[in-house]
Amino acid sequence: MNWRDAYRNKCVSADVALQAVNSGNRIWIQSGCAVPSVLVDALVARAAELRNVEIVHMKTLGAAEYTKPEYAGHFRHRGLFLGENVREAVAAGRADYTPIFLYEIEDLFLSGAMPLDVVLMQVSPPDDQGFVSLGTTVDCTLAAVRCAKVVIAEVNERMPRTCGETTIHVSQISAVVETSRPVLELHPAPLTEAHRCVAKNVASLIPDGATLQTGIGGISDAVLRCLGDKRDLGLHTEMVSDGVIDLMESGVMNGARKSIDRGKAVLSWVLGSQRLIEFIRDNPRFDFRPLSYTNDPFVVARIDRMVAINSALQIDLTGQVCADSLGTRPYSGFGGQVDFIRGAARSKGGMPIIALPSTACAGSISRIVNVLEPGAGVVTSRADVHYVVTEYGIAYLHGKSLRERAEALIAIADPRFQADLEDFAVRAHYLERNVEVVYA
Repeated sequence: MNWRDAYRNKCVSADVALQAVNSGNRIWIQSGCAVPSVLVDALVARAAELRNVEIVHMKTLGAAEYTKPEYAGHFRHRGLFLGENVREAVAAGRADYTPIFLYEIEDLFLSGAMPLDVVLMQVSPPDDQGFVSLGTTVDCTLAAVRCAKVVIAEVNERMPRTCGETTIHVSQISAVVETSRPVLELHPAPLTEAHRCVAKNVASLIPDGATLQTGIGGISDAVLRCLGDKRDLGLHTEMVSDGVIDLMESGVMNGARKSIDRGKAVLSWVLGSQRLIEFIRDNPRFDFRPLSYTNDPFVVARIDRMVAINSALQIDLTGQVCADSLGTRPYSGFGGQVDFIRGAARSKGGMPIIALPSTACAGSISRIVNVLEPGAGVVTSRADVHYVVTEYGIAYLHGKSLRERAEALIAIADPRFQADLEDFAVRAHYLERNVEVVYA
């Protein structure tokens, strides 16, 4: 039987395909814009027939209906990076959060530490050789397909084919559900003045020929908008947003000076609008790779002038970075922060940067704090932190004493909070009362 006939025989409705899920199964769902919504809806429709099904994924778009209270006992989500659609369920105890470096996730599947029963994914139509493309999102799905017993694919004719390590042969797929619908989009929130000011300070650190890693959020988007006067920038990151389009089209981001993967924008998935989804379609400038490659600190360290730009929820006066929780309440995840901070630190000419607005909650709370909120998780340790950037300036902490760190961080805090921070620093014996420090 040729692959076309085999493919046709695998085409079924979503309801029929999801009959392959049994109680007690563990399911991997592809993340980002590639969430196979039709398959997820069909899974949720079977809730009454299923018990104790674990659903594993990173940040997804869509409603994540399976985390609602009425599905407790039927489905339980295990989040490896939390989006806004699952945070309430985790906080309420109906879902779980697993802190993990992104580059280590695939090994959980491959080693058998987290066996998978079913993969739900969204892919492009097959090419002439019978290969579908993972499109917008490679993440850990290639490894998941190799390990799972059942692979169910939503084949969406609107999913773009992408370049790199993105293909799976139809022979590896158990069931196919054909659809034609818009791929899910993420539209960035409007940038604030604080985002723009932080971004200008970050951009001042970035040299021509640098290779960038950017995360999710306003600061990363704002930084990309500030780089139009740079030359020969490269990209090596886990995630890409719309901000790279103008830089690539103008020739600013061409990867010409990358020490590995020269000329290629290396990434694992995109989170953006339809404009970005079309921009990556069959675009040979992009090289989609699994997270085990994009986020491996040893790979990152081989890239000269690697600039890692990550954000934080809080940073204390000793330099400890909280980026995944609000106190005891999980908020997001480790993401690629530590992967890239450590890789950039070992890169020749590299710069690990933590960038954050100095305040939160409309300016009422300082993000630079005396001590982290009780229960807050330390994502990046104080020994890993090099540059910290706010709208008020740049602090360099690597190799600095607690006194020097406190001085540097107070100097880039919102002036309204500097006196309280200094008073604590004196009481904690980081600073001496008789030592006058002048803050900008």
